[in-house]
Amino acid sequence: MEAFAIPCVGAIIGGQKDGQDALLIQVRQKPGGGIENGMLEVAAGKVREYENVFEALRREVREETGLSLSRILGEESSIIRTVNGYEVMSFTPFLTTQNLSGGYSIILHTFICEAEGILLEATGETTNIRWMTYKDCRELLRLQPEAFYPCTSTR
Repeated sequence: MEAFAIPCVGAIIGGQKDGQDALLIQVRQKPGGGIENGMLEVAAGKVREYENVFEALRREVREETGLSLSRILGEESSIIRTVNGYEVMSFTPFLTTQNLSGGYSIILHTFICEAEGILLEATGETTNIRWMTYKDCRELLRLQPEAFYPCTSTR
């Protein structure tokens, strides 16, 4: 049986921690997550069949963090057209990455976002949801790239 990569979306959400620019990081803890569980990641998840990627991103961020996205860079320039009876959307993410090997074949479209609301402490798929300063994140990526989920640590 032929297998296909799963389309996913992710959110780089900016904020503040102790007066410094920060981004939202969480610990991956998905049921059946295997070796990826325990890795750091941005809020991300699968796009359902025929689901608009921006709605998928809003849903995943809300489910995993409790936050509501107030802005997704690139959404304003997306184009939706109907062609031969198909509704088709063109969009440009900040970054697209793909797992070329490993246990989980995904293509991840990542967007830079702004959000509001109160952070959850944990969900059924994540724990330790928190703000990490850009400085601390860059340093951890430099020293321990293996601490991050592969598709979120390439840039």
